[in-house]
Amino acid sequence: MREIVLDTETTGLDPAEGHRIVEIGAVELFNHMPTGRTFHNYINPERPMPKEAFEVHGLGDDFLRDKPRFREVGQAFLDFVGDSRLIIHNAAFDMKFLNAELSQSGLPRLAGDRAVDTVQIARQKYPGSPASLDALCRRFGIDNSGREKHGALLDSELLAEVYLELIGGRQPALVLAATGQGRTMATGPAEWRPTPRPDRLPDRLTLAEAAAHDAFVAAMGDAAIWSRRR
Repeated sequence: MREIVLDTETTGLDPAEGHRIVEIGAVELFNHMPTGRTFHNYINPERPMPKEAFEVHGLGDDFLRDKPRFREVGQAFLDFVGDSRLIIHNAAFDMKFLNAELSQSGLPRLAGDRAVDTVQIARQKYPGSPASLDALCRRFGIDNSGREKHGALLDSELLAEVYLELIGGRQPALVLAATGQGRTMATGPAEWRPTPRPDRLPDRLTLAEAAAHDAFVAAMGDAAIWSRRR
């Protein structure tokens, strides 16, 4: 199963007020394991950066001036995410901005039901506890010391670790399930208990090897530890 953990940085809180995406970061997971494949782009928002947004992510007008426009990287972003499930912290915010940018670029929008919101997962699992990315990193002992400011790729990498912890670690809810054909790997709340093996495994020691061992022990006399009986 392929999943994409992603994050964006923006010039503000609402694309309806003219705010734009300035950074996209995404990390690929396959069967809940990072593959090392990422997508990352800084984006020229074609508008000035408000002071409040600059204080959050540190991406200013001078830095972003020569970066590509969203319409120049939008298709590459869609190609990277494909039809995979999207793992996003506060998904409604990022999906709103991504779909606004995609629409303006004449590209297909992302279906809302593709997004898994890790804020909702955290609030369901730990009701009443803080659900920010920093708070979840502290809860799970994830090193976020490099996060002096928000950054889409770094935050995606941290969120990937947080997400795996939220769903039960790198092998979520892993159990061994007994079936009529033997034991298989499965996931779920069931609890597996060992049962006696129905058929004894064949001996791996040949008759010649057993006879050679007996002769060797006999040559050592009664003091040999193999001759002792408990």
